[in-house]
Amino acid sequence: MRTLDILLFVVFPYLAVALAVLVGLYRYFFDRFSFSSFSSQFLENRALFFGSAPWHYALLIILAAHLAGMFTGIWSRFVAPPSRLYPLEALGAALGLSTVVTLAVLTLRRLVNPRIRKVTTLPDWLLVIVLMAQLSVGVYIALFYRWGSLWYMYTAVPWMISLLKLQPQIQFVTSLPWIIKLHYLGGFLLVAIFPFTRLVHVVVFPITYLWRPYQVVVWNIRRRIAPAR
Repeated sequence: MRTLDILLFVVFPYLAVALAVLVGLYRYFFDRFSFSSFSSQFLENRALFFGSAPWHYALLIILAAHLAGMFTGIWSRFVAPPSRLYPLEALGAALGLSTVVTLAVLTLRRLVNPRIRKVTTLPDWLLVIVLMAQLSVGVYIALFYRWGSLWYMYTAVPWMISLLKLQPQIQFVTSLPWIIKLHYLGGFLLVAIFPFTRLVHVVVFPITYLWRPYQVVVWNIRRRIAPAR
């Protein structure tokens, strides 16, 4: 195995996961205020409405499909018939294009609105750039390297399982085209970046909302009453 392949497909994934865990834990225990999404809805709502909801739904479906591929036995039987494989591939490409377009809308929103641009940190911008590149590469692969729903189970899945077992087997991915390897590495790059951004809040389920008392909002503003004529 080449040294570069070992660095990219063995060392880098472990470093990315370790960085995500350590930095995430540090922020959670020592910088709890930053462990938030810092919603910008009150700064601008219209573009957020048209971009955020479609973006989240499309991305969640794509991630669910990637995770489903980890269960190779069930997934292979599901996608084997062409009557299911073809629509699934078309749906995946459409959802991928949807994530690219909606992320572009959300990015443009941050660029043109000075108030939102001011509260966007450098790690947030880096995350947006890497995420846009990752999604664009994924759409390219979906369009020009067809039937990824099948060959994904025999390349990325065995490689990631070998990493989990601490027995890396990079031969499953090193012979792939460079664009596919770039997509695989891009996923771990996102893992390494996300603990430094507002995206870190997705790993914390707000379970305390189940028992905390409801909040009462009181506006401390005196109403101006026009003098009677």
